[in-house]
Amino acid sequence: MSLLTTQEYKAIAAALSFPTQAFIDGRFRPAIGGKTFDTVNPATGQTLAGVAACGSEDVDLAAQKARDAFEDGRWSRLPPRERKEVLIRLARLVAHNARELAVLESLDSGKTIFDCETVDLPETVNCLTWHAELIDKIYDQVAPASDNHVAMIVREPVGVVGLVLPWNFPLLMLAWKIGPALAAGCSVIVKPAEETPLTALRLAELAMEAGIPPGVLNVVPGSGPDVGEPIGRHMDIDAVSFTGSTETGRRFLRYAAESNLKEVTLEMGGKNPAVVLDDAENLDRVAAHVVNGAFWNMGENCSASSRLIVQRGVRDELLKRIAAHVREWPVGDPLDPVNRIGALVSKAHFDKVCSHLGKGAKVLIGGKAENGFVEPTIIEVTRDARQAREEIFGPVLSVLTVDSFDEAIALANGTGYGLAASIFTSNVKRAIRGARAIRAGTVTVNSFGEGDISTPFGGFGQSGFGGRDNGIHAHDQYTQLKTIWIDLADDADEAVA
Repeated sequence: MSLLTTQEYKAIAAALSFPTQAFIDGRFRPAIGGKTFDTVNPATGQTLAGVAACGSEDVDLAAQKARDAFEDGRWSRLPPRERKEVLIRLARLVAHNARELAVLESLDSGKTIFDCETVDLPETVNCLTWHAELIDKIYDQVAPASDNHVAMIVREPVGVVGLVLPWNFPLLMLAWKIGPALAAGCSVIVKPAEETPLTALRLAELAMEAGIPPGVLNVVPGSGPDVGEPIGRHMDIDAVSFTGSTETGRRFLRYAAESNLKEVTLEMGGKNPAVVLDDAENLDRVAAHVVNGAFWNMGENCSASSRLIVQRGVRDELLKRIAAHVREWPVGDPLDPVNRIGALVSKAHFDKVCSHLGKGAKVLIGGKAENGFVEPTIIEVTRDARQAREEIFGPVLSVLTVDSFDEAIALANGTGYGLAASIFTSNVKRAIRGARAIRAGTVTVNSFGEGDISTPFGGFGQSGFGGRDNGIHAHDQYTQLKTIWIDLADDADEAVA
């Protein structure tokens, strides 16, 4: 799909009708308490819409309707082929409405229309389609047993699942979760981030049009305390899949421990290293990958390459080439397709990112920040500086210089996080040794990336645990394994025995 002009995108934005109510049991409805909250365009500060501010009573209603749908089998016991057909229809409807959804996403989150059009929407469609196609291709197993027994291992949907979303990829992370959860036969309650509820509500409308039955997909907008915590503590929700900050992830573990011990899958923060060794080839290409890893999606990305760990021998030349590539990332109006850096999601987050540009940081490139926009910034820091340890979650790259391979790997592992990493080297043995030694869920070699829809994504340590997104492995979050042991012996066999 070719990109439009800024004026054309603004015309689409002006014609949008914003979904504002919770979606429960197949229809939109106001919050039971009657409250609303404003969702704001981060690029302009203007209010887009007043959205239903749900509370625990809305979570109770959604959980009841989700449970009813699960137990009567309107979706959970539907033949896999039929669930597949519905999800493929949903993917096609998303594709048909992709431009509208891209503009809606950009307005609500501050993301550039370039990213929304070229990455988020195509990947959302691909994710939904991939999991739909997988539904009738995951086979259960028969374990070896005696001649008088058959042992079947079957996979069953876990039940009612709470899906708690982040604000950095609202639509794509929704697809990452509902794709495998609905494919497995679960009923779901989606809590979009308070900052970015609009595309989840619009997708719920498309899901109804696609034929997903009432009660199977519910969207309950609201704050963390009012909606997130009630989901985490609800006695009739069987599992929660959460993507967001490590601090909030800890809360979901407490909620589960203090309620029904529901299963919890956490995908949380990262302080991801890009390790560039002195034998790396084509430093211009390396620089392009480092810049993309650091500044894509304004650095509001849990797998962003936020630490550049570079050997001294190539440091200066690499930084020179990085500076050239940074010029390819203009900052400005998210609806202008030329721009690669949009607005940070909120004033609070803007202030947090700006706090890292002060004491303890020597600005090498960039550093300008105003009115919600931060230009691509590269800082040099010491190893004990907060910028080298804390997740900034903005377009800020910290540079650390090392003298050896072993020092680089030790520094890469020198945080409590372990989500993603990159290593750049022309030596195959070094590449494999480094990839094996770095404690992270995804390690790329001579590139920045997260794999693709077929590869599992998740972290070590404080970056999360309990399951993986993407790939066949994502379905493990939303299913339980059951052993069925069948005794084939008749009375005569038992008498002989």
